[in-house]
Amino acid sequence: MMIFKHKNSFLLAIGLLGATSLFGQSREVKPFNDNWQYYKANNSTIFTDFDNGQKYVESQGQWTRLEIWEDVQLPHTYNKVDMQTDRNFFEGKAVYRKKFEVNPSDKDKRTFIKFEGVGAVAQIYINDNYIGEHKGGYSMFVFEITNSVEYDKENTITVVTDNKSRRDVLPINQFLFPVYGGIYRPVHIITTNKTNFLVTDQASPGIYIRQKNVSAKGADIQIETKLETKEKTVQQGELITEIRDHEGKLVVSEKQPVRISPQGVTYATQSLSLKNPHLWDGIRDPYLYAVHAKLVVNGKEQDAVKQPLGVRTVEIVAGKGVLLNGKQYPMYGVCRHQDREGFGSALSFEQHKEDFLLMKEMGVTTVRLAHYQQSPEAYALADTLGFLIWAEIPFVNRVSHYENDNAKSQMTELVKQNFNHPSIYIWGVHNEVYSKTADEQVPVLSRELNDIAKTLDPDRYTGAVSGYNVIDRQENLSTDVQGINHYFGWYGGKIEDLGPWAKKVQQDFPEYKVMLTEYGADGNIDIGQESIEKPENVVTGKSFQENYQTETHIQQWAMIEQNPIIVASYVWNMFEFAVPAWNRGGVNARNLKGLITFDRKRKKDSFYWYKANWNPEPMIYLANRRDNKRTQGTSKIQVFSNLPAVTIEVNGKAYPAKQGVNAKHWVVDQVSLNKGENLIKAYGEDKGLTDEMTWILD
Repeated sequence: MMIFKHKNSFLLAIGLLGATSLFGQSREVKPFNDNWQYYKANNSTIFTDFDNGQKYVESQGQWTRLEIWEDVQLPHTYNKVDMQTDRNFFEGKAVYRKKFEVNPSDKDKRTFIKFEGVGAVAQIYINDNYIGEHKGGYSMFVFEITNSVEYDKENTITVVTDNKSRRDVLPINQFLFPVYGGIYRPVHIITTNKTNFLVTDQASPGIYIRQKNVSAKGADIQIETKLETKEKTVQQGELITEIRDHEGKLVVSEKQPVRISPQGVTYATQSLSLKNPHLWDGIRDPYLYAVHAKLVVNGKEQDAVKQPLGVRTVEIVAGKGVLLNGKQYPMYGVCRHQDREGFGSALSFEQHKEDFLLMKEMGVTTVRLAHYQQSPEAYALADTLGFLIWAEIPFVNRVSHYENDNAKSQMTELVKQNFNHPSIYIWGVHNEVYSKTADEQVPVLSRELNDIAKTLDPDRYTGAVSGYNVIDRQENLSTDVQGINHYFGWYGGKIEDLGPWAKKVQQDFPEYKVMLTEYGADGNIDIGQESIEKPENVVTGKSFQENYQTETHIQQWAMIEQNPIIVASYVWNMFEFAVPAWNRGGVNARNLKGLITFDRKRKKDSFYWYKANWNPEPMIYLANRRDNKRTQGTSKIQVFSNLPAVTIEVNGKAYPAKQGVNAKHWVVDQVSLNKGENLIKAYGEDKGLTDEMTWILD
């Protein structure tokens, strides 16, 4: 999915693969999501006869065959309920199949099938013939099926999926987040001529866009292209590459003769210069060009692809922050998991878009997409909205010492498949995996993963993340950026410990690029409490009141903005998400650290705290509205607002509020409450913006 911002209009969504048809019929991409069937299988089954999606029952000596294939539409997961309920979920194989026909006129062309994501291992069969296997539930993959389909009769595709944890496939367990099974992202059938841009380069677009010497005065754009032909002779052609603006007007083009060999892959490089480019400037101005690449042989277009181009530079300066196009960029960050209540990870584009627009409403400028490659629609939305993206692979939580090959494969896929998204500024190699010495598997593998990312893409940063609040651990020094996940005041210490820790980092590691890649606390929106108290046990506790989460974010954001050694920070998490192994805080199988509930319907107080700090649009919000059962006759009332002055009114009596931890935090410490209901209002000087709530004093 590629998305353009058209001046002041809303999002104009264009299917990236489908958009290639704008060039004519040289490449055709069709959705392949309707009329599938599936069944959950016996995990010990060796699949050879796929019509065994049936079972037999005996009654009075008679055996009856029961059809157990279920009709489904993609995207689909078979874990949307059980993985969100408790640890007793189905983990294992399910078989999908679909009957389809191929246009006989395509017999002299090439046919591919592209999966955007299958959880977690997929085996593909066409007409019962084995095509191949893909390991990893979060990256795209493509297989050519030209020579396996029948062009004059009905075909059957069978996909055996398996989300059972394996030591050789990342992530190796289901502890921190669920790996939903099934074909949970869309599927496409791609048809090209015999001479084409490479489709099977690990599902990459076949062209790689590099940027050099970028400034407001000019930019050198280098396009690296991979071509191939299945014709029997060398194809003499032309590679035509155009850069067009957001309105589709031609800005610059380059035509280059190419000699495409029927043996191997042909590589071509073109250089185009942009004068006075309109820069992609994050949320300030997420301007997108588009690169159109066409392959022409004997005057006839053979293939065409289209990719986004956001012209920009990103620089991380230790102790100062992130510079986008040479200007300080506000790093207002959150992490995002991709699942949703009642849907698992089988989300529609509209659901992805809703997530990103909620982040935009809060004032987010940067997102850590944790802990795995997310939908291509997510990166396209980030391109359009202007979010800087931390993208990473699921080398997370635990190690088995059998995952090296798969980790390298997923790192390669992540970089190649998302190379052209201007929103991505950093590749993450791991999260919270450890070793005792610098010679063990994790540091060695991390160096290899870093080398893969930097070899494929030397122009972006790399990062590794530690769950210890220690900068120079041996697992993490192979990358450009050190990420720290630490929940001061939740998993240890006190809320206010973040500030002294940051000052110590500034003192000991002033030249290190350090990011606080996770921080926060759990908060159950349905549990209100008058006093602010940390739960006695944050692992087994059953009551995580929301106000402790709110207090954590109030104090810790104020500390973060006062300590520039933290060049970027990411709230954990924007949304609640499923954790089947957990039973904490009053909701089973749920991580409650999200600022918005799992169903996306309710926003916690912390959401409005960040909105007041990050979104410049004037707003005012009374906090602690769910802590409405009061026992004390005097109480503190706090407001989140970016207005220059705030007044709090209780039962008609006005109290001028004073600033608290920062300029967006307004408080009145001693307010008298009446027995029974108390109407509390907050407003700015002109009373144009108001908010109100009711507390009950018993």
